[in-house]
Amino acid sequence: MISTVHIGMGPLGQKVLGYAVERGGFHLAGAVDLDPEKAGKDLGAVCGLDPLGITIKDNLKDAIEGKPVDVALLTTVSSLVALESQVAQLAQAGLNIVSTCEELFFPYKTHPDVAGRIDEICRRNGVACVGTGVNPGYLMDFLPSVLTGLCQNVEKVEVWRVQDASVRRIPFQQKIGAGLTLDAFEAKRKAGTLRHVGLPESVDFIAERLGWALDEKTESLEPVIAEKPIDTGYKPISKGMACGVRQVGRGFVGDREVITLNFKATVGEPESYDQVHIDGEPPIKSRIAGGVNGDIATCAITLNAARSILQAGPGLKTMAKIPPIAYFK
Repeated sequence: MISTVHIGMGPLGQKVLGYAVERGGFHLAGAVDLDPEKAGKDLGAVCGLDPLGITIKDNLKDAIEGKPVDVALLTTVSSLVALESQVAQLAQAGLNIVSTCEELFFPYKTHPDVAGRIDEICRRNGVACVGTGVNPGYLMDFLPSVLTGLCQNVEKVEVWRVQDASVRRIPFQQKIGAGLTLDAFEAKRKAGTLRHVGLPESVDFIAERLGWALDEKTESLEPVIAEKPIDTGYKPISKGMACGVRQVGRGFVGDREVITLNFKATVGEPESYDQVHIDGEPPIKSRIAGGVNGDIATCAITLNAARSILQAGPGLKTMAKIPPIAYFK
């Protein structure tokens, strides 16, 4: 049985905890959240479950003192810069780390200095750390790279992730700008607070796995505009407002576009799907009709990665550097 401490009890952290309880196979050693509305309360009660007899603490020391813990499940922030001090504290406590921080998935090109420091502190303390999730972490990067293993030659990788955000948690709908006026959408876009985080990291991961030295990398972002009123999300959306986002990440070798990642998430999207096209020998086309529910999959892969991170050597890892993740019970 894997002993875990849960760091960050927001909507995602609560769902991860609920899945751990439902599945079994995990010993819940403790939980940490700085929110005074959560700290001091029973973990189960905060997560909408029966009481678990575990009190959420506002610091790591009190949460794990005197308890054997294998893995910290870190579900706090998307920013690697903001995450660094949290990882350092967990590593110094001797805990292996699985994080849902999008920028941690493959930070070697986007944040090389921070990545180097995280790798060093994990090695020094003999623990492993990985950033994962459904995206980045699997559908738009790890999965297509694995599919190219069937190819003798690859000219281009193109991926689509198209999803109806109505079934996603509220913070996700807010992150893609659903329900904003176009002016408000543009203001948040310029501030960098409105986007799917992780597309550049996914491009870099695929390039590294395929041995492509990219000469240029680009990312575009634009609103998807509601053509009619929509009431299936967390708030009503009027015609002409933003109902979601469309982002495209591209990687070039010379003037040749070798990687194209298409991400579209809207409230009311008529058809959800995940699709990979590999222009290679042989060509490969793979499509998951209906798409993969991102909230369920992110929570599941976070738990499933706990076993794999325990089998990895010390340091900052990628999904390609740990044993393959699979469901277990």
